[in-house]
Amino acid sequence: MGMYRLVLLLPLFIATVAKSQVLTDSILIEGHYRTFNFNNPGNEKRPNLVFVMHGSGGNGKEMMNSAKKLEVSAKAEQLLLVYPDGYEHYWNECRKAATSTANIENINENAFFDAMINYFQSKYGIDKKRVFAVGTSGGGHMAYKLALTMPEKFKAVTAIIANLPDTNNLDCVEVKRPIPVMIINGTEDPLNKYDGGMMILGNVTLGNVRSTNRTFAYWSTLAGYTGEPVKESLPDTDPTDGRTIERYTYRQKGKPEVVLLKVIGGKHDYPNDIDVHEEAWRFFKRQL
Repeated sequence: MGMYRLVLLLPLFIATVAKSQVLTDSILIEGHYRTFNFNNPGNEKRPNLVFVMHGSGGNGKEMMNSAKKLEVSAKAEQLLLVYPDGYEHYWNECRKAATSTANIENINENAFFDAMINYFQSKYGIDKKRVFAVGTSGGGHMAYKLALTMPEKFKAVTAIIANLPDTNNLDCVEVKRPIPVMIINGTEDPLNKYDGGMMILGNVTLGNVRSTNRTFAYWSTLAGYTGEPVKESLPDTDPTDGRTIERYTYRQKGKPEVVLLKVIGGKHDYPNDIDVHEEAWRFFKRQL
């Protein structure tokens, strides 16, 4: 990890969500100002820090709008939700073939997340042992990178509509330290194909990814599990959407929990039967 200099800019009032003041701040990482958005937690003592990461081409403010339900319960659940911005709308995650500027310039994401953790510990007293990350699509790939390359910094992660890069498309150095991981993927996703394969987003080539089953097996094997996971069907709360969800769980005392939510009929979007961000927090909460 390269050296970086931390520069804190005056927080900027930008909006109001769930009756909280939303702030934007920046950190200078190796010559690039990296921005992030969050709700002012007020006097909350030692809140849980949760990074919520947008997909490729998006931004943190858009992601905040997608996590409205979790924002509403943030105070009661003692959450400090942070929505970082990717570099020029993309993350430098682990897909070697990605042609985004973030990947080409090899932007130091680990330094960015490490600096944000220190920022929120210094300013808001977060407990560094209770830091989580959830991401969608490209943000899900960023969640995988955090779990692969700096697992000692995160209590658990959730990746939504994202599979691990295939072994010939992986340019991250794996620490291979198991942590709790939850995956939420749709079986009819045309971009992040459930069975794996090539990913192309507009003019950006992203290379091959593993299947969801191989991705699930990577994390469960790393955690030391063998045999079959426990399977259960979740309530079909919206029978009109043509989707149902199956949960597959590896959970054993002394081992990190590993979960797959298989959205049957799901595409590159969120299912209606659950709120994915609230589901991620329920998973994170079990790890405390």
